[in-house]
This record gives sequence, C-alpha cells and structure tokens, in this order.
Amino acid sequence: MTMFGLYTGQRLADIASLCWSNIDPQAGEIRFVASKTGRSMILPLAPALAKHVLSLPIGECLEAPLHPRAYAILQAQGRSGTLSNQFGDLLAQAGLRPKKSHSKVFAGRSARRQTGGLSFHSLRHTATSFLHEAGIPPAVAQAFVGHDSESIHQHYTHVGNESLRRAAHALPELL
Repeated sequence: MTMFGLYTGQRLADIASLCWSNIDPQAGEIRFVASKTGRSMILPLAPALAKHVLSLPIGECLEAPLHPRAYAILQAQGRSGTLSNQFGDLLAQAGLRPKKSHSKVFAGRSARRQTGGLSFHSLRHTATSFLHEAGIPPAVAQAFVGHDSESIHQHYTHVGNESLRRAAHALPELL
C-alpha cells in the first residue's frame, strides 16, 4: 500500500478499496472513483508501481482486492481510521515518529485540529513534491494527485533543497 501511496498520491481509503478490476495492465492504468471527491480517476502506472503490481499475488476474480487485509478492515468499519493508526504504529516502530495514543480527545468544534507529523497521508505530500521536483507542470501534478483546487494543491507542495539550489544558481551575477 505504501508503494501505491507514493506512486499515485492517493488517499488511504481509495488505495485500500482497490480491486484487480481497477488495474488495466494493457493500458498501464489504475481506474477508480475517489471516495472523498467522487472524481473519476485514470492514472498511468509509474514503472516502479507497475513492477510492484506484477509482483502481487493475483486474486481469483477481478473483484478480489489488491490489499485483502486492508480492504477487509475498510469494509468492516466503513472508514480508514484503523488502517491509518496501524500505519502510524509502523512508523513509530521504525523510529520515524513518536508512538501515539489512539484515544480520542474531544476539544469541541472550535478547537484547531492537531497535525500528527508523519502518516500515510504524508505520502500524498511526497508524491506531489516529487512531481514538482521532476519539473511536472503544477496543473498536471494537481490532476494526477486529484486535488480539486490550486490552493489545496499548493498546500501539498514542498520545495526541496536541490530545487532551491538550482534556483539560486539560475540567478544572474550582477556584481
């Protein structure tokens, strides 16, 4: 699932919902409807993701899920919270973020939502930044990841040091 998150920039629930019928190996595409926006998505498979897909055990029918355990959890609970918590626990075990309590803290409607550092959703940010770092036009990156607006898309774009270094070296010498 991490490979799908990194190479498509899609949300956890959408990746957990993928079945073999969503993959078109002949066209090299993933086809699905984004659960949050209802947008029909047709994404070309990145070569590394296509290679990964070919390594997965193929289900007995096209409606079999690509990620059976995650699919079962999502179907049973109707939301991706448990999957997100499990991924967060893996990040904590790897030492990439502190271990968190999964108990809810109710702070009321006016309370600002706490950001939790690294999560599965971080892969969406990473995919967006990778596209921009590779010189992909913003409108194409926005369509690929499935952001509805330019303002939301800009929130997901993080400029890396190498791009900043290239920008600095592109400035003319005036002295």
